[in-house]
Amino acid sequence: MKKIIGLLFLLMFQQFVAQDKIESVMTLSEFLGYVKNYHPIVKQANLVINTSEAKLLKARGAFDPKIEIDFDNKQFKEKEYYNKLNGTFKIPTYYGLEFKANFENNDGLFLNPEANVPTDGLYAAGVSASLLKGLLINKRMADLKQAKLFLNQAKEDQQILVNEILFNASLSYFNWLKIFNDRNVYLNFLNNAVVRFESTKRAFQQGDKAAIDTVEAGITLNNRKLNLEKARIKLVKASLELSNFLWLNDNTPVELQDNIIPDVNTLQKVDTTFNIALFNNANFDIENHPKIRSLNFKVKSLGVDKRLKANNLLPQLDAQYNFITQTPRQGNSFNVDNYKAGISFKLPIFLRKERGDLKLAKAKLQDAEFETEAAKVAIRNKVNAVQQELDSYVTQNDYIINIVKDYGTLLKAEERKFFLGESSLFLVNYRESKLIETKLKAIDLENSYLETKANLFKTAVISIAD
Repeated sequence: MKKIIGLLFLLMFQQFVAQDKIESVMTLSEFLGYVKNYHPIVKQANLVINTSEAKLLKARGAFDPKIEIDFDNKQFKEKEYYNKLNGTFKIPTYYGLEFKANFENNDGLFLNPEANVPTDGLYAAGVSASLLKGLLINKRMADLKQAKLFLNQAKEDQQILVNEILFNASLSYFNWLKIFNDRNVYLNFLNNAVVRFESTKRAFQQGDKAAIDTVEAGITLNNRKLNLEKARIKLVKASLELSNFLWLNDNTPVELQDNIIPDVNTLQKVDTTFNIALFNNANFDIENHPKIRSLNFKVKSLGVDKRLKANNLLPQLDAQYNFITQTPRQGNSFNVDNYKAGISFKLPIFLRKERGDLKLAKAKLQDAEFETEAAKVAIRNKVNAVQQELDSYVTQNDYIINIVKDYGTLLKAEERKFFLGESSLFLVNYRESKLIETKLKAIDLENSYLETKANLFKTAVISIAD
């Protein structure tokens, strides 16, 4: 009897603690907020954008103005053979043009005659241009265009990566909620088993029940304790798994405390949390899907590469023209009579390398276009399947609610008959076991419904607020 009283006291204490824990509920929205703001993998996903921004900065560096200085001197047997100084300031432009200013000052006993310049040096200002290959598109132009496209693509990919992490975190939260609800079911029905065991034992002592009835009541009580202990350890494991997603701002992991419990009303709030309350499959715009937008940026980048490879089939014709003067401060000193000009022409005979590069570029572009079209169909079908699955869960939920209600009615009726002596403990336990089983099925169904909601959030790649 003392053991029974102690067990009842323990149950009352557990219920008191549970009521106290309810004040420390962590909702799904709060949990995902922590994950999105502090989880290292989310920060790692943000590095994708940082990397792309660095590549864009690097590509823009190809258009940075440059200062070049060359100095060459030769001294032998106390003779100055030559002393050459050449300084250049270059300004590359977006197209195949380059503006430059030059200063040249040379002297020496054995200077090449073409390097002779006035005593104060020679100044030049001019332009160089690629007239065929490299005029409308060249390597630095292509690199800059692709870097911009890669940055936009990285932003879409980053959103996909973050949603993937939030999806996995949501599944962990739903599993925690499911096991918490399972534990509560076993906890609630343990009290019934204690009461039946006590009443059966008392009836046996009074001669109203057979000894075998106390054995059956004891087996049921121990089964309830066993199930509760299994649920308890599962809840501990689920809490630890959930802690994998909890971090602080300084990359410090956080372990979930025992007084934190999940929100049992998550089902009513999940649409708002995932921002899918107004989602409509009929109005779903596949072109705005981050995966499709990312693939479209990839196609555009490969299109730039194809244009570059096609441009490489043209002959290389480079020309330059420079005005030269020894008195640059005089505005009229630059004239067409004093100049330095040049032209170069190159053309491979068979163009096999260039034609091979173009074929490869076309194949990559076509492959990316096929990938984009296939992805559109796959995403549409998956969103449609998820929507139909959600509709089915609504119907299944209506059925399970009625089943739980009916089993509860059967159990109450059987208990009344048992206390009137018209039923057996075996039938009462059977009815109660079926009710527990059905309640657990209802919890499983709710968990599947929540996971499908998360799957819609992941498949449609919907953004949520911080």
